[in-house]
Amino acid sequence: MLESMTGYGSADSTENGLRTLVELRSVNNRFAEISVKLPRPLLSFELEVREMVRAHFQRGKISVFIQIQLDEEQPIPVTLNVAKLKAYKSLLDTLRTEAELSAPVTLEQLLRFPEIFDNGATRLDNSDTLWPFVKPLLQEAISRLREMRRREGAELSVDFSQRISEIERTLTHIALLATDNLEAIRKRLAAKVEAVAGKDLAYSRDRLEMELVLAADRLDITEELTRFASHNKFFLEELHNEESGTGRKLNFLLQEQLREANTIASKSQNAEISQKIVNIKEELEKIREQLQNIE
Repeated sequence: MLESMTGYGSADSTENGLRTLVELRSVNNRFAEISVKLPRPLLSFELEVREMVRAHFQRGKISVFIQIQLDEEQPIPVTLNVAKLKAYKSLLDTLRTEAELSAPVTLEQLLRFPEIFDNGATRLDNSDTLWPFVKPLLQEAISRLREMRRREGAELSVDFSQRISEIERTLTHIALLATDNLEAIRKRLAAKVEAVAGKDLAYSRDRLEMELVLAADRLDITEELTRFASHNKFFLEELHNEESGTGRKLNFLLQEQLREANTIASKSQNAEISQKIVNIKEELEKIREQLQNIE
């Protein structure tokens, strides 16, 4: 199955007063090139983000953008950080004991330490809390990007199949023209041999047979047509190949198709066949342009 290198995938969520957006954009590139833009608390997870993306895509320039911000439309939830509260109370108790003070620790004193409360702003700096929340969103965005790339690949596959079918029809016509072309060459050579030989008919027939043998060898494009048909068959089969590297294989087959087309044009010495080959090469060029975007 073909997969395009162009696509877009995103996932977002609003939860606990935080808005998270994950976006992936992909364009064609010879190799896999991944750029990542993360919020500061998630910078330590950049390698893991790259590996997650690289596990799903072999080629393409892929940009990853992750944004986390407070949801201004929702009230900011405030919770008590019990661990910090106990730590500050223990510190004040120790201070009271060491200073030999009899006054107890009061709530007013504890409220002087805002760190005992957690809100949305504090969670923005907590990577251990953010990453488990962001990771599934990244996976969802990857899945959507791959789905879009596969949809575009399927459309390109249909286009390729239609163009290969058109090429096959043209090659069938060329095969018929090649047969008529050899007969036309025979008649032309016969006229030339008779003109040279004059009335020596025996000599004329010998020369004619010899020239026909040489012409048939030079003009025979049967082998090229057979190889071209074989390349077309493998090309169509590769369109439905589930393995990776399809784009590279198709590019190789395309080069072989162009090679056969050029050989046929040079050997035929027929204006109509040459024009048909021009049409074939135009179709192959359109395929080549589209193949640049196949993974």
